[in-house]
Amino acid sequence: MKLPIGIVGDIGGTHARFALLDEANMPQRLQVLAVADFAGPVEAMQAYLAASASPAPSAAAIAIAAPVHDGVVALTNASWSFSRERITARLGLRKLLLLNDFSALALSLPRLPAAELRQVGSGSPAPGATKAVLGPGTGLGVSGLLHHAGGWLPLSGEGGHCSLAPADPREAAILALAWREFEHVSAERLLSGSGLPLLHRLVATVDGRTHVPLSTVEIVARAVAGDDRQCVAVIDTFCALLGSVAGNLALTLGARGGVYVGGGIIPRLGEIFDRSPFRARFEAKGRFASYLATVPTYVILSPAPALLGAAQALAACEGCR
Repeated sequence: MKLPIGIVGDIGGTHARFALLDEANMPQRLQVLAVADFAGPVEAMQAYLAASASPAPSAAAIAIAAPVHDGVVALTNASWSFSRERITARLGLRKLLLLNDFSALALSLPRLPAAELRQVGSGSPAPGATKAVLGPGTGLGVSGLLHHAGGWLPLSGEGGHCSLAPADPREAAILALAWREFEHVSAERLLSGSGLPLLHRLVATVDGRTHVPLSTVEIVARAVAGDDRQCVAVIDTFCALLGSVAGNLALTLGARGGVYVGGGIIPRLGEIFDRSPFRARFEAKGRFASYLATVPTYVILSPAPALLGAAQALAACEGCR
């Protein structure tokens, strides 16, 4: 590989992923760093470049788990706060593109190989139709991809912060408990790595079980092992609620090109997710159940798909500064 001129990054609330771009504009030399280990993105990128023995790149595209506007950017679920000017000056970049992490993830969808996707349920993608993506990681990201003039346009929004709605009396009881603690209960409040311990406590209360505090990693591990009934019940509830949110997203965007599920939690569930209520709840939209039955849903298995989307965005961004 020749000396790189570009670097791409995907910065979430817990991890920051970086890669160098090769001559074909493909990410190489992936490295995952802990956000908590660094004061900000400049320090993390400098550590990555030093470990890679790479010269300073001239261009960068950084996908960020936060709204991206001019001025200062602050991560939604971590303490990093930074500006475009500071990154450009400290790293000596000629071109810097900052974009929402799920906009980058959306851009990767047409380029993901079949081996990095696992379909859950039925349905087939309509050619050229809108695609949707959501993913519970530290938070809950949401985006979409629109086909226009022979290319793809990603959406940039904060759909994870839309209000969460119950679909049955048990979920209504869970949400009622959450509303006692929070004025607004968003989808991200419960459907995320940061929200899973809260959901674990609420489900225990509604189901009349003793609550033993557990971390997100412990809840997922115990559910996958199948040796903790409470954790299994929590993950089933998690997947059911996520299915409802995904179905809403598909209807809102008209995502007949498919709904893709990314993030750090769902791929770790493996076949448990496939057997969960997710797909049934995705389709459970009354008169539009038959419409959603034709829309495929996929789990993204790629280790760093947002980097692929960031590379695509950088290559297309002639006006980046």
